[in-house]
Amino acid sequence: MGEFNAYGVYIPVFLIQAIVAFLVFKLVSILTNPWLDQGWVALPGVFNICLYIILLMGVHEGFLVFWGI
Repeated sequence: MGEFNAYGVYIPVFLIQAIVAFLVFKLVSILTNPWLDQGWVALPGVFNICLYIILLMGVHEGFLVFWGI
């Protein structure tokens, strides 16, 4: 995929994907925070990082499908 050139500054596509995944993670965490508060999740930190990685993989797949690479 490479990078985008914005006025001479190269921005990696993966950075854009990571930012989009973080924004989606913040929206999804609104739904998952009650699970953490009620104690349904044993390791909240591990749960959150795994959820973010899953969302990042989904965003990456969306970029690949959208640009047809």
